Amino acid sequence: MQIDWTPLRTELAACRHDGLPVPFWWRDDDAVAPTSELEQLEDLSRATELPVHLAVIPAHATAELAGCVDGEQLIPVVHGWAHQDHSGPDEKKNEFLTDRPDLANDSALGLARMRDLFGTQLRRMFVPPWNRVQPALIPKLRDQGFEVISTFGPRKSINAAPGLMQINTHIDPIWWKGTRDLIAPETLVATTVAHLAARRQRTEDSQEPLGLLTHHLVHTPAIWAFTQSFVNEMLSGGATPWTMETTK
Repeated sequence: MQIDWTPLRTELAACRHDGLPVPFWWRDDDAVAPTSELEQLEDLSRATELPVHLAVIPAHATAELAGCVDGEQLIPVVHGWAHQDHSGPDEKKNEFLTDRPDLANDSALGLARMRDLFGTQLRRMFVPPWNRVQPALIPKLRDQGFEVISTFGPRKSINAAPGLMQINTHIDPIWWKGTRDLIAPETLVATTVAHLAARRQRTEDSQEPLGLLTHHLVHTPAIWAFTQSFVNEMLSGGATPWTMETTK
């Protein structure tokens, strides 16, 4: 795969010149059990030296998954409850956006189940499936014990609610509405450059870690290859790994 990384390298150099740190993190969604794809994800994480925050679906997660997650290279976080779509007519898919009586109960169930499975390895980050959440639920998440909420796109403020930090993802290499293969690499590079430039220009929060979002269970060879090259380019260009431990 031939990718022109020049625009990204140039923008990362501009960040270094301006003294702007680029914290960089990785979230991967929809884990439920040990698979060959999960092994490949862990191998890639070790090769690039960037830990992965593994968003695990609590209702379907197996004890075998808990046994192979170390909490350091693969960091378990809470991916909703059952990844079940509750959207109504003309609504986008969601598990925690459409109002329903057991909305808050399901997020609490997710945290409880994940604590049972992963114990002290668990990091109390709430990742709503499809990256959509009802605003009224957000303050309740902190009361339930969550410390961070993560969706997609630049955050509007450091905290989504008092005591609940917002740490989003920004780069997703999958063309979900098309082939479900890799988005054109030049588009992904341009998107990343735009986020970094906006941080330098203070039109996006320059302190929010820039997030890569992947889904290991549906990766094609092109997506795996891009992911490895992208992480290497970011880190070699001066970005620094961020994990939940950084918030402590």
